Amino acid sequence: MSLVEINFDGIVGPSHNYAGLSAGNLASASNAGAISHPRAAALQGIEKMRANMALGLAQGFFLPHDRPDVAWLASIGSDPDHAEPHIRAAALSASAMWAANAATVSPAPDTDDGRCHLTPANLMTMAHRAHEWPGTLAQLKLAFAHPAFAIHAPIPAPFGDEGAANHMRLCREHSAPGIEVFVYGVRGGRFPARQHIEASKAVARLHGVNSALFVAQSEAAIAAGAFHNDVVAVANERVLFTHEQAFEDKAQFYGALQERLPEVEIIEVPADVISLGDAISSYLFNAQLVTLPAGGGMALILPNEAQDNARVWAWLQSLIAGNGPIRRLVPVDLRESMANGGGPACLRLRVVADPTTVDRRFMADTAKLEMIGDVVERHWPKTMEPGDLGNSAVIEGIRRARAALISALSLPELSS
Repeated sequence: MSLVEINFDGIVGPSHNYAGLSAGNLASASNAGAISHPRAAALQGIEKMRANMALGLAQGFFLPHDRPDVAWLASIGSDPDHAEPHIRAAALSASAMWAANAATVSPAPDTDDGRCHLTPANLMTMAHRAHEWPGTLAQLKLAFAHPAFAIHAPIPAPFGDEGAANHMRLCREHSAPGIEVFVYGVRGGRFPARQHIEASKAVARLHGVNSALFVAQSEAAIAAGAFHNDVVAVANERVLFTHEQAFEDKAQFYGALQERLPEVEIIEVPADVISLGDAISSYLFNAQLVTLPAGGGMALILPNEAQDNARVWAWLQSLIAGNGPIRRLVPVDLRESMANGGGPACLRLRVVADPTTVDRRFMADTAKLEMIGDVVERHWPKTMEPGDLGNSAVIEGIRRARAALISALSLPELSS
């Protein structure tokens, strides 16, 4: 098999709204109650996928989940018409768009049995996300039904697991055996630490990971609003790109990493040059760090907000002017997702696999993205106001929009 990295992006759902449900996510909290633009949000995400493909990268996607989640509401004795506003908002959340929280992925070269293992995240810390995993699991089982993959059930409560947003992989190249870094939280000041070390260790055991490191995220980073590790660090092949204050004991972590992968290159951004506040507001590290084909080096796919911050952009310009592995900066417009606390890295799940083993219905090409965009243009709401979450006509429109996408992609298995 020919193994490559495939980025699976979550298509932004028609219920995309700003309900401010995510404690510790500063952008989500600051935009609570604002008017969202589901159509523009989805089209921005599609354009990012199109741009990735233009770079020569393999691209897949996941579909929005069924919203409102009637089964979840029924499990707590409610329904869309009678739920309290905060419960209704949780049932309508489009947060599954952030596919970095869909699952943790251990590629075949890293595992005992030589299969690619995926465990959907339980996301139990947040009510609006804790009911995502059944919809995620259904898609994983379809997309990765080939025997090359092993799909696990979520880690059970009370161990919180937030998926690949707290997981990094370093290796000589994608197809080589790697070191899997599981980042967990302990404390975060007034904010919850969402990834539990017990969940990380359970995933590593279930996946049969041959080389794993368990690293504590710094309390300062969580308290500053880095609710996931991918807000302050990102890795690709032999490169770790990180903020100076990302980890609680960085010296121990760096030493263990260098011992296992001597060729590792650690690019650390000093806190006295770019503060945690600047890093988090610009989502400098919530970038896709990717390997370009044909020896083109690595590129950072960044939100426009990184370009808008003069200090961040000046530092990045000096970075690519050097002779390091990161050679190219690719800003993208994801303002709708960013306003709800998710950047380029949040929107994608990285899976190292042979593309021929993936259900083709989940793989992107130019024509398919154009078709998806057409469905979005015709069916996604242009705006979503807070009051719309209680509007039965709006809710019915959300359901029709998702049904139209399922039909266009010939995925009746995902019909509710």
